[in-house]
Amino acid sequence: MGDVLGDNIKLTIFGESHGKGVGIVIDGIPSGIRLDLEYINFQMQRRAPGKSKLVTGRKEKDNFEIISGFFNGRTTGTPLASMIWNKDKRSKDYEEIKNIMRPGHADYTGHIKYSGFNDYRGGGHFSGRLTAPLVFAGAIARQILKNKLNICFGSHICSIGDIEGEKFDDVSISEDLLTDLSQIELPVIDIDKRREMEELILEAKSNRDSVGGIVETAILNLPSGIGAPFFMSIESKIAQMIFSIPGIKGIEFGKGFDITKLSGSQSNDSFYFDKDTVKTHTNNNGGILGGITNGMPVIFRVAIKPTPSIGKRQKTINIEDKKEVFLEIEGRHDPCIVPRVVPVVEAVAALAILDLMIEGEGTKWMI
Repeated sequence: MGDVLGDNIKLTIFGESHGKGVGIVIDGIPSGIRLDLEYINFQMQRRAPGKSKLVTGRKEKDNFEIISGFFNGRTTGTPLASMIWNKDKRSKDYEEIKNIMRPGHADYTGHIKYSGFNDYRGGGHFSGRLTAPLVFAGAIARQILKNKLNICFGSHICSIGDIEGEKFDDVSISEDLLTDLSQIELPVIDIDKRREMEELILEAKSNRDSVGGIVETAILNLPSGIGAPFFMSIESKIAQMIFSIPGIKGIEFGKGFDITKLSGSQSNDSFYFDKDTVKTHTNNNGGILGGITNGMPVIFRVAIKPTPSIGKRQKTINIEDKKEVFLEIEGRHDPCIVPRVVPVVEAVAALAILDLMIEGEGTKWMI
């Protein structure tokens, strides 16, 4: 099944956008781990909709309910299951267009895959609503990695549409910067660029259109030696998780595609000793060599497409009548999903790293 993932920490997600709720079952977390529910809620609220004019007007509080695997403040060792109930549903928005294939959505491919029995309301199981339980699971992974190994995750938006902001200093990134960015709805390093990006999002909204962007993520304090060639590489594990997020169209590590513009002498990261610690003067390879961490910050960027649900008139088809039609999508949609994708990217990266850490070290360090 495509909804089950993980080698050591196994995840099963379920639910639909306009069903009763969405949820996740996490198997493989040992007993005795204390969970900070306030921290989990903080991460959930970073992704939650309906907070400002920059995002969809659908108001879901994304309150989670742990229904198994947690007792007296600690994990029990049995599967940890959580539900997030859907409250603000307007399924009638989709009844009139159930046979009309929305451009850019999974309506057509889902119809073919599931012989027309798929839940079409709000994208059903294909919806970005399913990223809420991933953030829940990622928040657990993040606090385990932070509390036990001081591994931390953070991101910023480095572009919206054609507006580009600063990128991370790929050699030296402070934990304080990552913490500060997590407190901002539109996390951009350059304040002036943040204003420009906000204006572009609002302009797209007023034009009944949408825009996409790029999110850059850093993972700090990862020890060297994590990952393995070939299929357990850091890149392949993170990339698989990243492409599980709806709307992601690309990922690059370190310099990414721009490394092709450098010569070998320029792209190679030369080593040096900082007392007893091995470091590199540059970080063109994003903290990864041979699929294994080298102790430098792991840095990657993901490309997020414009929200496919737009009010502009579009050409499409009616799958029942077998006719070409025009469509103007009504309802509540994000003019830009990039800000709400940021915590999801961090969450799935944490899940990938936790899975790899268990692969190499077992679970005793977690307790």
